[in-house]
Amino acid sequence: MAVVSLKFHETVVDKSDMLGFCHLPQSTCFGEYRGITKLEKTLVSRKSSAPVGSYTARLFSDDKLLRAKIMEEAEELCDAKSKEDVAFEAADLIYFALAKAVSSGVSLADIERNLDAKSVKVKRRQGDAKGQWAAKEGITTTTGSTQLTEAKDIVAKDAAIPKKPSERIVMRRYDASTTSAEELMNVLQRPSQKSTDVIMGIVNPIIKEVRAGGDKALLGFTHKFEKAISLTSPVLKAPFPQSLMNLPPETIKAIDISYENIRKFHAAQKEDKPLQVETMPGIICSRFSRPIERVGLYVPGGTAVLPSTALMLGVPAMVAGCKKIVIATPPRADGSVTPEIVYVAHKVGAESIVLAGGAQAVAAMAYGTESVTKVDKILGPGNQFVTAAKMFVSNDTNAGVGIDMPAGPSEVLVIADKEANPAFVASDLLSQAEHGVDSQVILIAVDLSEKELTAIEDELHNQAMALPRVDIVRGAIEHSVTLKVKDLKEALRLSNEYAPEHLILQIKNAASAVDLVENAGSVFIGEWTPESVGDYSAGVNHSLRKSSLSYLSSN
Repeated sequence: MAVVSLKFHETVVDKSDMLGFCHLPQSTCFGEYRGITKLEKTLVSRKSSAPVGSYTARLFSDDKLLRAKIMEEAEELCDAKSKEDVAFEAADLIYFALAKAVSSGVSLADIERNLDAKSVKVKRRQGDAKGQWAAKEGITTTTGSTQLTEAKDIVAKDAAIPKKPSERIVMRRYDASTTSAEELMNVLQRPSQKSTDVIMGIVNPIIKEVRAGGDKALLGFTHKFEKAISLTSPVLKAPFPQSLMNLPPETIKAIDISYENIRKFHAAQKEDKPLQVETMPGIICSRFSRPIERVGLYVPGGTAVLPSTALMLGVPAMVAGCKKIVIATPPRADGSVTPEIVYVAHKVGAESIVLAGGAQAVAAMAYGTESVTKVDKILGPGNQFVTAAKMFVSNDTNAGVGIDMPAGPSEVLVIADKEANPAFVASDLLSQAEHGVDSQVILIAVDLSEKELTAIEDELHNQAMALPRVDIVRGAIEHSVTLKVKDLKEALRLSNEYAPEHLILQIKNAASAVDLVENAGSVFIGEWTPESVGDYSAGVNHSLRKSSLSYLSSN
């Protein structure tokens, strides 16, 4: 493609008399006005009125042309030497940069807010150039900046979604009778969580910065990572305004039902009285429980709203009698919190909501800030940065904080026999596959024929294609498998080896097989016990051990 280059008058016009710059014989491209604000108004006008095929119209419709012009002018600015040339080339670059902003619907006000947010810093950045630009200039980057680039690459890779919309969504099949035990174990490996050292290299400085800088540092990270630059405080204190909890009646009813079921199940687990045992005459040993005084509950944000996680963490804390409940969740870009989470926080009696996510939220709860209450234990799932931060603070004796567990990606294992409904099996598999591209789902098919397996695969594909998160499902299915086995005994042996977060028994007389289950987070018994009910409203908890940690405990 030919790229047209436009150069503002360099020799025809005496620039010393110019108020601005223009390709026409006038003082400025925007009439007799001055300044970037007037340039913005002109570009907005030209975006809607420029003749089809004109150079200006092409700038707004041809991304490659605009990118080429920005890169061209940036390089010419870098090469400029004299004061006049630097000013001239800077004007060129500003013109095309603002054209890019207007083309993307970004206003000068948006840009100014970001400039203001960048001033809220506790610690200056390293300042190194990114890899390809540093290499171009012969610069060697420092370890810190290299780690940051690598970490961003890791996050991008982990979040990458396969772009194969035309391909059938199907899990790889293996026959246990013809596959070696070693290969079966390889097949059942979880998706690897890579580059722990790099992740920790990013997490540690964030934790140290929040610990040293308190609210200001926490707010700065929220501005940076959540883009919530309008926030002036990192905490929302109770009582929460009704305006932040406005929800449809059906949503309130659904949350209330889930709340009550979870409360009933967890209240039943409280000890009525201390355990006392006389181990020998005159020696009485006892055990009694006390609630943790201050708990921090991390509720992820990102690609989904998770009031269910707020319920699963908040209701047990309330039932236990924790005196202070702090909820941390990433705010939306406008600085608000989803009303469902605010409503749950209100119901469980939370004292505050920390408007932050990631390692910075964990650090704030672990060490405390001017506005964030220091907690004694942090609970809840999260991404690799949250998990790394939880592990870091739990190992720091100065923090004096415990954690529930290092959470991993979501997973489910379904055992299905000839009695299973293909539509139900597919739904249970998709219930976790849509959580994230690093999720894993396993189907163990007990003596199913080719026709029966195909029926499940057809349902999986058709239901997945109807989901708004179908691209995420594709990513999860890439490392998910179907195992064919001859009998239920073999199926349960493989399941116990895998130790799934969720185990679903879609088999005949499912209840009779429960005694053979040794390692699982939660067990769903029979075709009328879908995983989604347990995760949301049955009453059992969905904050479970993952990544084979179900060996350590089960619900």
